Amino acid sequence: MSIRLLIADDHAVVRAGITAMLSTTDIAVVAEACDGTEALQLARKHRPDVALLDVRMPELDGMACLSKLGVEFPDTPVIMFSAYRNPTYIARAVALGAIGYLTKTSSREELIEAIRLGASGESLWSRDDLRAVSGSLSSARLENALDVPLTKRENEVLKQLALGLSNKEIAQALSISYETVKEHVQHVLRKLGVSDRTQAAVWAVRNGLV
Repeated sequence: MSIRLLIADDHAVVRAGITAMLSTTDIAVVAEACDGTEALQLARKHRPDVALLDVRMPELDGMACLSKLGVEFPDTPVIMFSAYRNPTYIARAVALGAIGYLTKTSSREELIEAIRLGASGESLWSRDDLRAVSGSLSSARLENALDVPLTKRENEVLKQLALGLSNKEIAQALSISYETVKEHVQHVLRKLGVSDRTQAAVWAVRNGLV
């Protein structure tokens, strides 16, 4: 019996490439989505055995889609897929319940094995993966967001930071200077009582800001 896979990626060539790689295997691509919103709709329609989600997509990104899939389909294994091995992305993926994280440099064999393991109920997280983010997951304090006196702009910066954006990208997104972003990030880390951006991102996830 074939493994039914849902792919979500905003680049058609990536979806086509994955489909082609899997064409002679026991994995059948039953649905392709170009963003998280479409992925949710197709998941409701096809009930896939495994979902493979790109992290950065328009409309609804992969992490937001992961969160929503976890609520609607808690038994559906989700593998995050990205061009970047970003510690913030990995920490958020763990916090939101993904079973693993693959980069787009993964080989065909690695992709096939990951999907098969996911379909069998196995986690793809290695000991090194979990060790790398365990400090962030345990150190991010769990106070209610209302108890932390962030300004409106600091909240905006935190949300962008939690999406994995660099200071330069945040500056462009919010139309403020790079130096101003650096200052806001330092204020956010101090007010949250965390030591780095990854811990801040986990805090934002746990408090429902992203």
